[in-house]
Amino acid sequence: MILPPGLFLFLIGIALALALSAAAIALLLRSDEVLPKDNPGERSLHVSPQPRGGGLAIWIGWFPVALWMPPLAQGALVLWVVPWLILVAVSLRDDVAPVGVGTRLMVHALAALWFAVALWGQAGPGASLPATLLAVVFVGGIVAWGLNLYNFMDGSDGLAAGMTMLGFSAYGAGAILVGVPGIAYFALVAATLPFFVVNRPPSRMFLGDVGAVPLGFLAASFGVAQVVDGSWPAWFPILVFLPFIADATTTLAYRAWSRERIWVAHRSHYYQRLHRLGQGHRGTLVVYGAWMAGCGLTALACLHWKPALGWLALGGWCVASAALFTTIDYHWRSKFGAAR
Repeated sequence: MILPPGLFLFLIGIALALALSAAAIALLLRSDEVLPKDNPGERSLHVSPQPRGGGLAIWIGWFPVALWMPPLAQGALVLWVVPWLILVAVSLRDDVAPVGVGTRLMVHALAALWFAVALWGQAGPGASLPATLLAVVFVGGIVAWGLNLYNFMDGSDGLAAGMTMLGFSAYGAGAILVGVPGIAYFALVAATLPFFVVNRPPSRMFLGDVGAVPLGFLAASFGVAQVVDGSWPAWFPILVFLPFIADATTTLAYRAWSRERIWVAHRSHYYQRLHRLGQGHRGTLVVYGAWMAGCGLTALACLHWKPALGWLALGGWCVASAALFTTIDYHWRSKFGAAR
Protein backbone atom coordinates (compact mmCIF):
# COMPACT_ATOMS: atom_id res chain seq x y z
CA MET A 1 0.00 0.00 0.00
CA ILE A 2 1.31 3.45 -0.96
CA LEU A 3 0.93 6.05 1.76
CA PRO A 4 -0.27 9.56 0.89
CA PRO A 5 2.68 12.02 0.76
CA GLY A 6 1.37 14.01 3.72
CA LEU A 7 1.00 10.96 5.93
CA PHE A 8 4.41 9.64 4.87
CA LEU A 9 6.11 12.92 5.86
CA PHE A 10 4.18 12.91 9.13
CA LEU A 11 5.40 9.44 10.02
CA ILE A 12 8.97 10.23 9.01
CA GLY A 13 8.97 13.38 11.14
CA ILE A 14 7.57 11.57 14.18
CA ALA A 15 9.99 8.64 13.79
CA LEU A 16 13.01 10.92 13.39
CA ALA A 17 12.17 13.01 16.45
CA LEU A 18 11.51 9.92 18.54
CA ALA A 19 14.67 8.11 17.44
CA LEU A 20 17.01 11.08 17.95
CA SER A 21 15.54 11.90 21.35
CA ALA A 22 15.64 8.28 22.53
CA ALA A 23 19.27 7.96 21.45
CA ALA A 24 20.17 11.16 23.30
CA ILE A 25 18.43 9.97 26.48
CA ALA A 26 20.29 6.67 26.31
CA LEU A 27 23.63 8.45 25.96
CA LEU A 28 22.87 10.84 28.81
CA LEU A 29 21.88 7.97 31.11
CA ARG A 30 25.10 6.11 30.35
CA SER A 31 27.30 9.17 30.87
CA ASP A 32 26.70 10.03 34.50
CA GLU A 33 29.06 13.01 34.48
CA VAL A 34 27.57 14.78 31.44
CA LEU A 35 24.58 16.39 33.13
CA PRO A 36 24.85 18.60 36.21
CA LYS A 37 23.15 17.43 39.41
CA ASP A 38 20.07 19.09 40.86
CA ASN A 39 20.51 19.19 44.63
CA PRO A 40 17.36 19.46 46.79
CA GLY A 41 16.55 23.09 47.65
CA GLU A 42 13.79 25.24 49.11
CA ARG A 43 11.38 24.64 46.22
CA SER A 44 12.37 21.01 45.65
CA LEU A 45 10.04 18.07 46.23
CA HIS A 46 12.95 15.62 46.06
CA VAL A 47 15.32 14.41 48.75
CA SER A 48 18.30 13.23 46.69
CA PRO A 49 20.38 14.76 43.85
CA GLN A 50 19.18 14.05 40.30
CA PRO A 51 20.77 14.79 36.92
CA ARG A 52 19.12 17.77 35.26
CA GLY A 53 19.25 19.05 31.72
CA GLY A 54 17.32 16.19 30.12
CA GLY A 55 15.54 18.78 28.01
CA LEU A 56 18.59 18.69 25.74
CA ALA A 57 17.42 15.31 24.46
CA ILE A 58 14.06 16.79 23.53
CA TRP A 59 15.72 19.50 21.44
CA ILE A 60 18.09 17.05 19.77
CA GLY A 61 15.05 15.11 18.61
CA TRP A 62 12.77 18.01 17.75
CA PHE A 63 14.82 20.86 16.30
CA PRO A 64 15.90 19.12 13.05
CA VAL A 65 12.28 18.21 12.32
CA ALA A 66 11.10 21.74 13.15
CA LEU A 67 13.60 23.20 10.67
CA TRP A 68 12.59 20.66 8.02
CA MET A 69 8.84 21.02 8.58
CA PRO A 70 8.29 24.32 10.44
CA PRO A 71 5.27 24.71 12.74
CA LEU A 72 4.58 28.16 11.32
CA ALA A 73 4.85 29.49 7.77
CA GLN A 74 8.29 29.06 6.22
CA GLY A 75 9.04 32.76 6.42
CA ALA A 76 8.20 32.80 10.13
CA LEU A 77 11.40 31.02 11.21
CA VAL A 78 12.83 34.39 12.23
CA LEU A 79 9.99 34.70 14.75
CA TRP A 80 11.10 31.90 17.02
CA VAL A 81 14.42 30.29 16.02
CA VAL A 82 16.78 33.06 17.21
CA PRO A 83 15.08 33.77 20.58
CA TRP A 84 14.57 30.05 21.15
CA LEU A 85 18.26 29.31 20.55
CA ILE A 86 19.27 32.13 22.90
CA LEU A 87 16.96 30.77 25.60
CA VAL A 88 18.37 27.26 25.15
CA ALA A 89 21.95 28.52 25.45
CA VAL A 90 21.40 30.73 28.50
CA SER A 91 19.19 28.15 30.24
CA LEU A 92 21.80 25.44 29.69
CA ARG A 93 24.42 27.75 31.18
CA ASP A 94 22.11 28.29 34.16
CA ASP A 95 21.76 24.54 34.66
CA VAL A 96 25.54 24.11 34.72
CA ALA A 97 26.35 27.18 36.83
CA PRO A 98 23.66 29.57 38.13
CA VAL A 99 23.10 32.75 36.14
CA GLY A 100 22.01 35.84 38.07
CA VAL A 101 18.28 36.49 38.33
CA GLY A 102 18.65 39.87 36.67
CA THR A 103 20.54 38.41 33.72
CA ARG A 104 18.02 35.62 33.26
CA LEU A 105 15.05 37.97 33.36
CA MET A 106 16.73 40.34 30.90
CA VAL A 107 17.35 37.47 28.46
CA HIS A 108 13.77 36.26 28.86
CA ALA A 109 12.44 39.77 28.22
CA LEU A 110 14.64 40.27 25.14
CA ALA A 111 13.61 36.89 23.68
CA ALA A 112 9.94 37.72 24.21
CA LEU A 113 10.43 41.21 22.75
CA TRP A 114 12.23 39.79 19.69
CA PHE A 115 9.27 37.51 19.03
CA ALA A 116 6.70 40.28 19.53
CA VAL A 117 8.48 42.77 17.26
CA ALA A 118 9.10 40.16 14.55
CA LEU A 119 5.48 38.99 14.75
CA TRP A 120 4.11 42.48 14.27
CA GLY A 121 6.65 43.15 11.55
CA GLN A 122 5.36 40.16 9.61
CA ALA A 123 1.74 41.10 10.25
CA GLY A 124 2.43 44.29 8.32
CA PRO A 125 1.60 47.95 8.94
CA GLY A 126 -1.94 49.07 9.56
CA ALA A 127 -2.18 50.19 13.16
CA SER A 128 -0.98 53.47 14.62
CA LEU A 129 2.39 53.61 16.36
CA PRO A 130 0.90 53.74 19.88
CA ALA A 131 -1.36 50.78 19.12
CA THR A 132 1.55 48.83 17.66
CA LEU A 133 3.75 49.54 20.68
CA LEU A 134 0.93 48.48 23.00
CA ALA A 135 0.44 45.26 21.05
CA VAL A 136 4.18 44.50 21.10
CA VAL A 137 4.38 45.05 24.87
CA PHE A 138 1.26 42.96 25.44
CA VAL A 139 2.45 40.03 23.33
CA GLY A 140 5.96 40.27 24.75
CA GLY A 141 4.50 40.13 28.26
CA ILE A 142 2.45 37.03 27.42
CA VAL A 143 5.48 35.22 26.00
CA ALA A 144 7.75 36.26 28.88
CA TRP A 145 5.22 35.01 31.41
CA GLY A 146 4.68 31.80 29.45
CA LEU A 147 8.33 30.81 29.45
CA ASN A 148 8.66 31.58 33.16
CA LEU A 149 5.48 29.84 34.32
CA TYR A 150 6.54 26.65 32.56
CA ASN A 151 9.75 26.76 34.55
CA PHE A 152 7.81 27.37 37.79
CA MET A 153 5.64 24.33 37.13
CA ASP A 154 8.58 22.00 36.49
CA GLY A 155 8.92 20.70 40.04
CA SER A 156 7.19 17.32 40.23
CA ASP A 157 7.97 14.11 38.35
CA GLY A 158 6.40 13.96 34.91
CA LEU A 159 4.42 17.18 35.27
CA ALA A 160 6.09 19.42 32.68
CA ALA A 161 6.70 16.50 30.29
CA GLY A 162 3.05 15.49 30.61
CA MET A 163 1.87 19.04 29.90
CA THR A 164 4.17 19.14 26.88
CA MET A 165 2.85 15.92 25.39
CA LEU A 166 -0.82 16.70 26.03
CA GLY A 167 -0.57 20.41 25.24
CA PHE A 168 1.35 20.10 21.99
CA SER A 169 -0.80 17.14 20.94
CA ALA A 170 -3.75 19.52 21.22
CA TYR A 171 -1.83 22.13 19.22
CA GLY A 172 -1.07 19.55 16.54
CA ALA A 173 -4.65 18.31 16.32
CA GLY A 174 -5.89 21.90 16.34
CA ALA A 175 -3.53 22.78 13.50
CA ILE A 176 -4.92 19.92 11.44
CA LEU A 177 -8.49 21.05 12.16
CA VAL A 178 -7.79 24.59 10.95
CA GLY A 179 -5.63 23.52 8.01
CA VAL A 180 -2.14 24.69 9.06
CA PRO A 181 1.06 22.63 9.44
CA GLY A 182 0.95 20.38 12.49
CA ILE A 183 3.81 17.91 12.05
CA ALA A 184 6.27 19.89 14.19
CA TYR A 185 3.84 19.90 17.12
CA PHE A 186 3.48 16.13 17.05
CA ALA A 187 7.25 15.81 16.55
CA LEU A 188 7.72 17.71 19.81
CA VAL A 189 5.39 15.25 21.51
CA ALA A 190 7.40 12.35 20.09
CA ALA A 191 10.70 13.93 21.16
CA THR A 192 9.33 14.40 24.70
CA LEU A 193 8.16 10.80 25.10
CA PRO A 194 11.62 9.25 25.79
CA PHE A 195 12.27 11.94 28.38
CA PHE A 196 8.89 11.31 30.01
CA VAL A 197 9.84 7.64 30.40
CA VAL A 198 12.81 8.60 32.60
CA ASN A 199 11.07 11.56 34.25
CA ARG A 200 7.85 9.86 35.33
CA PRO A 201 7.67 8.85 39.02
CA PRO A 202 10.16 7.91 40.29
CA SER A 203 12.24 10.26 38.18
CA ARG A 204 15.77 9.41 37.02
CA MET A 205 16.36 12.70 35.20
CA PHE A 206 15.05 16.26 35.40
CA LEU A 207 14.08 18.56 32.54
CA GLY A 208 16.22 21.47 33.74
CA ASP A 209 15.90 25.10 32.69
CA VAL A 210 17.25 24.14 29.26
CA GLY A 211 14.04 22.18 28.75
CA ALA A 212 11.41 24.09 30.70
CA VAL A 213 12.16 27.67 29.64
CA PRO A 214 12.29 27.04 25.85
CA LEU A 215 9.18 24.81 26.13
CA GLY A 216 7.28 27.66 27.77
CA PHE A 217 8.47 29.98 25.03
CA LEU A 218 7.22 27.63 22.31
CA ALA A 219 3.86 27.07 24.01
CA ALA A 220 3.24 30.82 24.28
CA SER A 221 4.79 32.00 21.01
CA PHE A 222 3.25 29.35 18.77
CA GLY A 223 -0.12 29.84 20.42
CA VAL A 224 0.00 33.61 19.97
CA ALA A 225 1.33 33.42 16.39
CA GLN A 226 -1.59 31.25 15.29
CA VAL A 227 -4.02 33.64 16.98
CA VAL A 228 -2.55 36.68 15.20
CA ASP A 229 -2.55 34.71 11.94
CA GLY A 230 -6.24 33.98 12.42
CA SER A 231 -5.72 30.22 12.45
CA TRP A 232 -7.35 29.63 15.82
CA PRO A 233 -9.19 31.78 18.37
CA ALA A 234 -7.47 33.34 21.38
CA TRP A 235 -9.21 31.06 23.88
CA PHE A 236 -7.69 27.93 22.32
CA PRO A 237 -4.07 28.14 23.55
CA ILE A 238 -5.23 29.51 26.91
CA LEU A 239 -7.55 26.56 27.47
CA VAL A 240 -4.99 24.01 26.27
CA PHE A 241 -2.35 25.19 28.77
CA LEU A 242 -4.78 26.35 31.48
CA PRO A 243 -3.47 23.97 34.20
CA PHE A 244 -0.04 25.61 34.10
CA ILE A 245 -1.39 29.12 33.53
CA ALA A 246 -3.90 28.91 36.38
CA ASP A 247 -1.58 27.38 38.97
CA ALA A 248 1.40 29.68 38.30
CA THR A 249 -0.65 32.86 37.89
CA THR A 250 -2.83 32.29 40.96
CA THR A 251 0.21 31.44 43.09
CA LEU A 252 2.14 34.51 41.94
CA ALA A 253 -0.89 36.77 42.51
CA TYR A 254 -1.37 35.39 46.03
CA ARG A 255 2.29 35.85 46.92
CA ALA A 256 2.29 39.40 45.57
CA TRP A 257 -0.92 40.18 47.48
CA SER A 258 0.67 38.77 50.66
CA ARG A 259 3.75 40.97 50.04
CA GLU A 260 6.02 37.96 49.79
CA ARG A 261 9.27 38.18 47.87
CA ILE A 262 8.03 36.64 44.64
CA TRP A 263 11.55 36.14 43.27
CA VAL A 264 12.53 33.84 46.16
CA ALA A 265 12.28 30.04 45.70
CA HIS A 266 9.25 28.49 47.39
CA ARG A 267 6.98 25.45 47.54
CA SER A 268 3.57 27.11 47.57
CA HIS A 269 2.32 26.23 44.09
CA TYR A 270 -0.86 24.20 44.22
CA TYR A 271 0.82 21.19 42.65
CA GLN A 272 3.55 21.38 45.30
CA ARG A 273 1.04 21.56 48.12
CA LEU A 274 -0.98 18.70 46.64
CA HIS A 275 2.22 16.66 46.65
CA ARG A 276 2.98 17.62 50.26
CA LEU A 277 -0.56 16.78 51.34
CA GLY A 278 0.26 13.14 50.64
CA GLN A 279 -0.45 12.69 46.93
CA GLY A 280 3.26 12.47 46.12
CA HIS A 281 4.61 12.58 42.60
CA ARG A 282 2.27 9.90 41.25
CA GLY A 283 -0.92 11.31 42.73
CA THR A 284 -0.07 14.83 41.63
CA LEU A 285 0.64 13.65 38.09
CA VAL A 286 -2.69 11.78 37.97
CA VAL A 287 -4.71 14.79 39.15
CA TYR A 288 -2.96 17.29 36.91
CA GLY A 289 -2.81 14.86 33.99
CA ALA A 290 -6.59 14.45 34.10
CA TRP A 291 -6.95 18.23 34.26
CA MET A 292 -4.62 18.71 31.28
CA ALA A 293 -6.39 16.06 29.21
CA GLY A 294 -9.81 17.51 30.04
CA CYS A 295 -8.80 21.01 29.00
CA GLY A 296 -7.14 19.83 25.79
CA LEU A 297 -10.05 17.65 24.70
CA THR A 298 -12.55 20.40 25.49
CA ALA A 299 -10.53 22.90 23.47
CA LEU A 300 -10.41 20.56 20.46
CA ALA A 301 -14.11 19.73 20.70
CA CYS A 302 -15.04 23.41 20.72
CA LEU A 303 -12.60 24.24 17.91
CA HIS A 304 -14.06 21.48 15.73
CA TRP A 305 -17.78 21.70 16.46
CA LYS A 306 -18.61 25.04 18.06
CA PRO A 307 -15.85 27.68 18.32
CA ALA A 308 -18.38 30.18 19.66
CA LEU A 309 -18.53 28.12 22.86
CA GLY A 310 -14.79 28.37 23.44
CA TRP A 311 -14.85 31.28 25.87
CA LEU A 312 -17.71 29.69 27.79
CA ALA A 313 -15.76 26.42 28.00
CA LEU A 314 -12.70 28.31 29.20
CA GLY A 315 -14.82 29.96 31.88
CA GLY A 316 -16.16 26.59 32.96
CA TRP A 317 -12.68 25.14 33.32
CA CYS A 318 -11.59 28.25 35.25
CA VAL A 319 -14.40 27.54 37.71
CA ALA A 320 -13.31 23.91 37.95
CA SER A 321 -9.72 25.08 38.52
CA ALA A 322 -10.86 27.39 41.30
CA ALA A 323 -12.76 24.49 42.88
CA LEU A 324 -9.60 22.35 42.83
CA PHE A 325 -7.53 25.13 44.36
CA THR A 326 -10.17 25.73 47.04
CA THR A 327 -10.14 22.04 47.91
CA ILE A 328 -6.35 22.02 48.22
CA ASP A 329 -6.51 25.17 50.36
CA TYR A 330 -9.10 23.57 52.65
CA HIS A 331 -7.11 20.39 53.21
CA TRP A 332 -3.90 22.38 53.63
CA ARG A 333 -5.46 24.48 56.41
CA SER A 334 -6.93 21.39 58.03
CA LYS A 335 -3.56 19.66 58.09
CA PHE A 336 -1.14 22.53 58.71
CA GLY A 337 -3.36 25.29 60.10
CA ALA A 338 -2.00 27.92 57.72
CA ALA A 339 -2.96 29.32 54.33
CA ARG A 340 0.35 28.35 52.72
